[in-house]
Amino acid sequence: MKITKDMTIGEIVRNHEGAAEVLMSFGMGCVGCPSAQSETLAEAAMVHGMELDALLDALNK
Repeated sequence: MKITKDMTIGEIVRNHEGAAEVLMSFGMGCVGCPSAQSETLAEAAMVHGMELDALLDALNK
């Protein structure tokens, strides 16, 4: 299943092995925090100053 910008961080981390490490390497320090669980990937990228397209490319490798 391809990861999209509209998926929540919780959904991504639960269903995609290695996703937490990718997110942390892009600067998202707390992928397990309660607020992060319901945040979409697009929202997280904006809040944490991450480049969304590069993040999606890395997550979908």
